[in-house]
Amino acid sequence: MTVTADTAVLADAETSTDLASELITAMAALPAGHSSRAGLRDRAIEAWLPLAGHLSRRYANRGEPRDDLYQVAVVGLIKAVDRFETDRGVDFAGFAIPTIVGELKRHFRDKTWSVRVPRRLQELRLAITAANNTLSHTLGRAPTVADIAAHLKLSEDEVIEGLEGARAYNSTSLSTPISEGGTELGETLGGEDTAFEEAETRIALGPAMATLDEREQKIVSLRFYGNLTQQQIAEQIGVSQMHVSRLLTKALAKLRRNLDTFEA
Repeated sequence: MTVTADTAVLADAETSTDLASELITAMAALPAGHSSRAGLRDRAIEAWLPLAGHLSRRYANRGEPRDDLYQVAVVGLIKAVDRFETDRGVDFAGFAIPTIVGELKRHFRDKTWSVRVPRRLQELRLAITAANNTLSHTLGRAPTVADIAAHLKLSEDEVIEGLEGARAYNSTSLSTPISEGGTELGETLGGEDTAFEEAETRIALGPAMATLDEREQKIVSLRFYGNLTQQQIAEQIGVSQMHVSRLLTKALAKLRRNLDTFEA
């Protein structure tokens, strides 16, 4: 009974494959503008969808949703259907499989990096990974940078660059909890640095101070750099505290105007 059931399943699969092959051959034989070509194309794509599903499942459990991988495989299938030519001397499956697999590999190469890096570094990462696996087996230990460089015929600096670029493949969310108390990674990072803005103000302050007269400069310096009170300043320069207050107000107003002019 089991043998009969298995035989029936195999027969159905062969029939399905034969039908799919017939559809793709019939479509490819028609000229591009033929009225029947579009319908045959849709039926051929639908008939070969199981192949796209099978190949997409090979790449499951690699961090990408299965539905996304299936959609990518279908795109590869459609490209294969549109590009297939019967006079190439290969059957459709032999042409479609590398086309679909290539589309899946491009998806992983181009879409799954957390930070965009040049394609050269993406390909270098793959080469380093392959070399690492090979050398680990042949050397019986983890290969060094020098080992990988010699194997790939690259400089050690190039290998190091590839290893650094590989760090961009995965990233950690700032919302990741890092303690039992619920502290998130983002909370441990520095906040906005106001020193940059203050540095720009200090640079502009020099020319602005130069526009004040000597007494105004002295009052501003004693008040804000010497941290003296208005009464202490008055005693130093020999005027009343009220006069110091008026001079300081006038000097600060002039500074504000000049700072606005310099920053503009």
